[in-house]
Amino acid sequence: MIIYCKEEYYIKVHILLPVLFAISIGTGLAVNVDVGDVEAFKQALENDGFTVQEGGIVHFDAIKVYNLGLLTSALGNNPTTKYLVYFVPPAPGHEIPEQFAKIASALGMSQNLSAFWNLGPDEAVVFVGRTPPECRYFCYDAEMLFTAFRNETSWIWTCLGDPLNNLVIRTAGTPDGQPGNPFNQTTLVITTADMGIDRRIRAAAQSAGYPDNIANTQVIPSTMLNMGLENSSDTFTVFIRPALFKDQQAGEDYINKTPATILRITPNASLQLDPYDVPKLRVRGNGETEFGLLDDLNELRQAILSKYSALNATELPTSRWFTEQYTGLQTGINTWGPNNDACYLWTANQPVTSPMPPFSDLSQYYEFSRNPPITLGNDTNEFIIVYGVNHVATGKCAYSNFAPYGADIWNGVGAIHDTELVGTAEEYLRDNPNAKYLYVYKIARNCEGDPHCFELPYGPGGYGIRVDQPLIISWRLYLENATKVGPAYSEIVYDRAIKFDPKD
Repeated sequence: MIIYCKEEYYIKVHILLPVLFAISIGTGLAVNVDVGDVEAFKQALENDGFTVQEGGIVHFDAIKVYNLGLLTSALGNNPTTKYLVYFVPPAPGHEIPEQFAKIASALGMSQNLSAFWNLGPDEAVVFVGRTPPECRYFCYDAEMLFTAFRNETSWIWTCLGDPLNNLVIRTAGTPDGQPGNPFNQTTLVITTADMGIDRRIRAAAQSAGYPDNIANTQVIPSTMLNMGLENSSDTFTVFIRPALFKDQQAGEDYINKTPATILRITPNASLQLDPYDVPKLRVRGNGETEFGLLDDLNELRQAILSKYSALNATELPTSRWFTEQYTGLQTGINTWGPNNDACYLWTANQPVTSPMPPFSDLSQYYEFSRNPPITLGNDTNEFIIVYGVNHVATGKCAYSNFAPYGADIWNGVGAIHDTELVGTAEEYLRDNPNAKYLYVYKIARNCEGDPHCFELPYGPGGYGIRVDQPLIISWRLYLENATKVGPAYSEIVYDRAIKFDPKD
C-alpha cells in the first residue's frame, strides 16, 4: 500500500509537471523558455517556395557614422539608449548602394547588408529570437526613410503605425499579448505588407516549433507607400529601441550580441497580392493632466531666477519637436521618425516644419533649428538650468530624459533620465509637498562637483559640442502605461530651460 502510494505520487508528479509547465507558457508565466528551431524555420520557408536570406542586427552608432563622414548629421540620436537596427540583404538580383555599404562596414557588418532597404509588396523581413532583457521600455519600430514625393526623392523619415512595445508584444512570456514577462523571451516579428505572405510565414514558423501566439505582424501600409525594388521605391528600416536596462551588463551583452536572426523572405514565383489595410493607431490620452502642478512650477521658476539674480537670464522657448508621423507623407516634411510611443519637446519656437532633401544633402538644411542661437562657453557663470515636471513621478510616462544637442548636426552628447531628477527641486521648494513631482538640473562646462549637473563635453567630433556651436535642449517622454502609447501633448506640462550668463 505504501509502495503503491509512492508510485502513484511519482506518476502524478511526472504527468502534472509538464502539464503545469505548458499551462504556465499559455498564461504568460513562463520565464526565458527557448522555443522553435531557426534552421527548421528557414527550411520550411524554402520548401514553401521562398528564397530566404540572413541578415544581422547591430547598434547603430549615428555619431560614429557621422564622424567618419558617412552621414551629414547624427540623426537626433537618443543618448540614453543604444538603438539596434536590422541589417538586411538586398532582394535577389539587386545590390546595396555604395553609401549604404560603407555605413555597414563602419559598423562592423558585411557590405552585402544594409540598414536601409527596399521591400517588395510580396516580401517580408522577420526577426526571430529573444526580446531585450528587463528594461524600462523597448519597442520594434518599422520606419520609412526616403520616398518619391512629387517626383523627387525626399528624406521623409516617418514611423509606420504604432511601435511594437513591451506592453503589447506577443512572446513566450506574453502569449497573445497577455500580461506577463515580455523580457528576454522568444518572439517573432514579421514586417510585411501582405496578408498571404504573413499567413505562410506563420505556418512555416509553427512547423518549426514557434507557436502562433508568440508571432507579431508589423504592417507596412502599402496603400500609402511606393513599395518595390527600384531606385525610386520607398526605403525602409527597423529599429529596436531598448532603454534603461535593470541589469546594465545584461543589456550591454544583448546590444553587443543580440540573440536573434534577421531573415529576408522573397517568394520565388509571382502571386496574387492581398495587402493589409492601414492599421489603426492606439489613442493617446486618458484625461489625466499635469496642470495641477503649474502653480508649483511657476514658484520653482521664481526660485531659480532669485538664486541666480546676479546673472542675465534668457528663458528659452519650448515647443513640440516633431509633427505627427504621417504628416510627412502628405506634405513632404521630414518628421524625423517620431515614435508614437513618445512625446518630443525642444528649445525652439516651433516644430520641425522644413522639407528635407535627399540623403546626401542634409547639412545645409539645419538653419531652422538655430532659433534661438544659444551656445555654452567656459565661464563658470555661464550655464543652462533645465527644469520642469518629472513626468514619470506623475505617471504620465514609463521613462523620460532630456539631452543637449548640437543644433547644426543634431548630435545628442549625453542624457539625464528621470531617476537622476528625483529630489532635485526640493532645495528650491523646501516647504512645498509637490516638489517631489518637479526637478531642476544644470548643464555646464565645469560642474565644480555639483551632483545635479551635466558636464557638456567638447568632443571628439560629434561626441561633443564646441563652445561656438549652437545647441538645443530636447526632451523625450516614452509610453504611458494606461494607454500603452505615448502621452497626449495636451495632458503634459512642457519642460523648460533658462540660459544664464554674466551681466558684463
